[in-house]
Amino acid sequence: MDQVGKWPRSAAVFGASGGIGRAVGEVLAEGGCEIVHVGSRSGNVPEGPAFRPFTFDLTNESSIADAASAMKKAPPECVFVASGILTLSDGTGPERTYKRLDAAAMAQVFAINTTGPAIVAKHMLALMPREKRFVFAALSARVGSISDNGLGGWHSYRASKAALNMLLRNFALETKRTHKEGVVVGLHPGTVDTKLSERFQSNLPEGQLTTPQDAARMLVDVMRSLGPDDSGKVFDFAGKAIPA
Repeated sequence: MDQVGKWPRSAAVFGASGGIGRAVGEVLAEGGCEIVHVGSRSGNVPEGPAFRPFTFDLTNESSIADAASAMKKAPPECVFVASGILTLSDGTGPERTYKRLDAAAMAQVFAINTTGPAIVAKHMLALMPREKRFVFAALSARVGSISDNGLGGWHSYRASKAALNMLLRNFALETKRTHKEGVVVGLHPGTVDTKLSERFQSNLPEGQLTTPQDAARMLVDVMRSLGPDDSGKVFDFAGKAIPA
């Protein structure tokens, strides 16, 4: 889809202290985005003339609602949710067998990978103007594809991303009725050199690991290329649709 002029002129990144979120915010600013709202729980976000820091907690809806309210008068044209968890803070990693499933651990994974982004969508999509183009994108993963799953394992992570993909599809269908130019998608960044993938990098084929900066540039390019017909889908870093 060809864009007229620079897009986006304004953006919001939820999760701008992480490797991918921070890099996406920086790439947006470098590309001419005039206002980039950068949110995190820690406050460790990019600094500079374009950045507008805010604090939020993905597990606290009130903090998300407050962040959205502060943007209400001038909603961002692009919203990027960069949340994701694979290994819990206590070191619990993805389950390789159903025998290791734990309800509390599953709840933590779903809270960050599924419920949190959905609540961000609840408050941010409500701000989007009906007659203008916008993109709402959340970090997903190829392993969230049900039809592409030939290995099994990583139960909570796979399921949480599959659930996120379904929610994004739902949101796309709902917003399409009133926001003809809106785009709601999931984005798969590939294997990026961040804390999330750190434990699983040792056996990767050469060239498969991407820096956050390179991943961010590709993801921003994908977001800039998307149109209303793409809404509800999941795309990888190369702009190719991932099967549901």
